[in-house]
Amino acid sequence: VQLVESGGGLVQPGGSLRLSCAASGFTFRTYAMSWHRQAPGKERELVAQISSAGGSTNYADSVKGRFTISRNNAKNTVYLQMNSLKPEDTAVYYCKAFNMALVYWGQGTQVTVSS
Repeated sequence: VQLVESGGGLVQPGGSLRLSCAASGFTFRTYAMSWHRQAPGKERELVAQISSAGGSTNYADSVKGRFTISRNNAKNTVYLQMNSLKPEDTAVYYCKAFNMALVYWGQGTQVTVSS
């Protein structure tokens, strides 16, 4: 099983980034997916999640209206479009795949929002 995040980097406040998480080794379309983040000295927190078929999404209050989670089950990939980025969005971003029995995590990608 692999979850490989990409798309992180350094961006100025107000800018945008699109994170991708490519999955392999399991039946992607049967798993819900989520993005989490962890800033230095803080606990990991849920950013957004999406149901297995993509019909239901949920967001942390801090990112509502700025971030969009989506998935392409044909490409085994989940995305996080991040707009209007703020310095407080700086963190390592992780994707997670989960169902009733199993949870898989990626290794994370760093997002730094700074001028």
